[in-house]
Amino acid sequence: MSVPESTAPPSQDSGAPPTVLPPHVPQGPSGAADLFKAVIQGMRPKQWAKNVFVLAAIFFSMNFRNLDMWVSTIAAFASFSMLASAGYLFNDANDVEADRRHPTKRRRAIASGRLPLKVAYVEMVALFAIGSSLAFAVSPWLLAIAWLYLSTTLSYSFYFKHIVILDVMFLSAGFIWRAAAGAVAIDVDASPWLLTCTAFVSLFFGFNKRRGELVMMAGRAETTRKILAEYTHNLVVEFQAITTSGTILSYALYCVLGSPTPWLLLTLPHVMYMVFRYMYLVSAKNEGGAPDETLFKDIPILAAGVLYGLTVVSVLVLAPLRV
Repeated sequence: MSVPESTAPPSQDSGAPPTVLPPHVPQGPSGAADLFKAVIQGMRPKQWAKNVFVLAAIFFSMNFRNLDMWVSTIAAFASFSMLASAGYLFNDANDVEADRRHPTKRRRAIASGRLPLKVAYVEMVALFAIGSSLAFAVSPWLLAIAWLYLSTTLSYSFYFKHIVILDVMFLSAGFIWRAAAGAVAIDVDASPWLLTCTAFVSLFFGFNKRRGELVMMAGRAETTRKILAEYTHNLVVEFQAITTSGTILSYALYCVLGSPTPWLLLTLPHVMYMVFRYMYLVSAKNEGGAPDETLFKDIPILAAGVLYGLTVVSVLVLAPLRV
């Protein structure tokens, strides 16, 4: 009798043993069109939204009306998107067997078999070359930051993803490199407070992701992601509390001490709402295992994000700046 492949997370209140999913049997691409779709899917373009941190510097340095700087910033964004995709392909190739036992990751291009490993490796090299060329075209220093970012990603895939707490901290480091790259691309100083805020918000998402994965993979951690066995519900809740406080406080301190104008405090309610709403989705709705999906399908968070962006631009344009 075959085991059903339900993707619904097991109930935490149920006393029944968790369902253990069998390994997914890979199927090759059904044709050229399917292979092309798998090539794009393997790049995980939805994840490029994380590179929005590259854009922070051009706004908060008051250079968002400088066209030349926008060209450099967009090139940096594209560079990090290509290098990130190369890292995702490497990680998916490295984790292919574990992903085939995961209820949702088994649908990924490589795990499903639609993207053959040989094609994935060629794509990986091409993306690395394109991303590196774009970074070098902007600045050798941006190339250095981009390679540091990729080194952090690869060291995570090779080793640190298996070390409790450091797994999330290395993911957070990737966001700090993104924020720093945005400043390097336009040759401005990166605010220490902005980098601190970036660190806390990325840790916030990282530990909430672990909580979401714990709920989804309850009882199946050993067959999919062994590091989850090192985390407990109570431990992750403590980390959530610390990173939530750090995110809000560091952003408030940035607005008061490090931003172009203290009037940016007007954006603090938007940030607080988005943080609290996300915690609600993770804690009450058992989401957060895939932060990008959680963020982009929740209308209240999307609306708050749009209002935040409009408020930031309005404040930077209209409010008096620091002397």
